[in-house]
Amino acid sequence: MKGSAKVQKCRSEEGSGQRSAVGKNKNHMFGLLLLSWSLFLFGGCTNEDKMFKESRMLMDTYCTITVVSPSKVKARESIDAGFAEIRKLEKLLNYFSEDSEITAINKAAGIRPVRVSADTLEVLKKTYAVSEVTGGAFDATIAPVIQLWKFSKDSSGRMVPSANVVKQRLGLVDFRNIIIDDETSKVFLKKEGMEIDLGGIAKGYGVDKALDAMKSKGIRSALVAIAGDIRGYGKNLSGKGWKVGIQNPRPERESEKPWEDIFAVLHLEDRAISTSGDYQRFFMKDGKRYHHILNPATGYSADSGLISVTVIATEGYLSDSLSTAVFILGEGKGIRLLQSMGLDGVLVNSDKEIVVTENLSAQINILNPAFTMAD
Repeated sequence: MKGSAKVQKCRSEEGSGQRSAVGKNKNHMFGLLLLSWSLFLFGGCTNEDKMFKESRMLMDTYCTITVVSPSKVKARESIDAGFAEIRKLEKLLNYFSEDSEITAINKAAGIRPVRVSADTLEVLKKTYAVSEVTGGAFDATIAPVIQLWKFSKDSSGRMVPSANVVKQRLGLVDFRNIIIDDETSKVFLKKEGMEIDLGGIAKGYGVDKALDAMKSKGIRSALVAIAGDIRGYGKNLSGKGWKVGIQNPRPERESEKPWEDIFAVLHLEDRAISTSGDYQRFFMKDGKRYHHILNPATGYSADSGLISVTVIATEGYLSDSLSTAVFILGEGKGIRLLQSMGLDGVLVNSDKEIVVTENLSAQINILNPAFTMAD
């Protein structure tokens, strides 16, 4: 970890087999949101507890599990259990894998229902519920439209699909055409050519399931991060919530480590946090920014006046999916939705003005003077 990390009279051990995910995909992996940037800034450590941390490549990104435990054996057992859960979900939910259950559902669209595992059924039910509560702003059936876009900084990939082609694909987008049968554990897409892509909820769901597996091993404090989808449980070694930073959506200069440039921090205790922004995957064409957060109503990049949305929720699947939905809905509708659900959010508009939900106003610390709280 970079920064003024200090450790006094306590030990932090990193699990063996840690693998770096820094490489050609690092901007994609870390540009997804948040950074648990100060895990090692703690004081008041006990003599019994130690911190154990391990990172692995799963779900095509960088996953990190941090555990506070007096026992190295217990820590190892819980970390392995957490990663095993993420690995299992990766096999089930991977849109790009020929062997995943999601691919099986997509291939059978308009033809027949597909029997799926309990995990796939559960995450699809949660996906459907989020789509309902957001009025379709979050819709996993947008996959056929996503295929039309390539968000690459390479000029050869900066193609804006035609309105006619987008309109045709939009005819396949409607979460209400996902038929879920609880009794038979089968899922059916009503229209041939329909596809679902759980990229906007699977990582959040993954941190939830990983943490559940770790709790079953007796761990009382941990932090699970799949890219920028993060969920904290219990307290860190200082006896406080886990400190996380929100990435600067408009850095002054390009950096190899953009996730280290943060504009605000807050503490996470028994909550999950996710961020969606127009800076993660995008290209510029004719002075316009085209980014990967597509509006299911239009098939084009959401144009809500927001550049970053962070959602803090009780569970990772909610923070993950709702950060996308709120980005699409915009400031007014987005804030009202979060507050109606008892959740918190940090919304940043194109003028770098910050709007937060009422409960969060006293908990967030703004570090970068370029960002100001809106009136």
